[in-house]
Amino acid sequence: MPISLSKGQKVNLTKGNPGLSRVIIGLGWDINQFDTGGNFDLDAAAFLLNDSGKVTKSEDFVFYGNLKHSSESVQHMGDNLTGDGDGDDEQIKVNLSSVPPNITRITFTATIYEADSRRQNFGQVNNAFIRIYNEDNGEELLRYDLGEDFSIETAVVFGELYKNNGEWKFNAIGSGYQGGLAALCANYGVEIE
Repeated sequence: MPISLSKGQKVNLTKGNPGLSRVIIGLGWDINQFDTGGNFDLDAAAFLLNDSGKVTKSEDFVFYGNLKHSSESVQHMGDNLTGDGDGDDEQIKVNLSSVPPNITRITFTATIYEADSRRQNFGQVNNAFIRIYNEDNGEELLRYDLGEDFSIETAVVFGELYKNNGEWKFNAIGSGYQGGLAALCANYGVEIE
């Protein structure tokens, strides 16, 4: 039975799951019936951060344009352009045992591609969630349903895995940002063109 989290809640992932190393982060969403009529393309991403909360290099940003971290500890499983269907819309694999020692936090986000020109925002997105499951046996470990707390935001931080005293924990964040992907990149220290 997975743990269902609420905003701001933290849970220790590895303490109750000895030997856990390979997890899959699934992010999902639906578009509400009052959308703009155009297709929504939400993009999941992972920022691998050091103690200062910033990336060490731009390759620490894993997304549809950089599918695999150089350490091979984090891998994006590909861009879903429509979000159609049930279950995870995009997935990111994480091998906790091979995350570089200078990386203490992995933040998982979603942004709306070309949100401004398409006049789209997270107020038009329903049923957004993040879940973590064990890649080895498929067991869902935790789930966080974000709720419908957004209006004009074009980027959302779903949650983060973080290392604390040798254990991996998860923090359910659910914070929205205006400015889309550029705002997130600026926040985490990624240089963009």
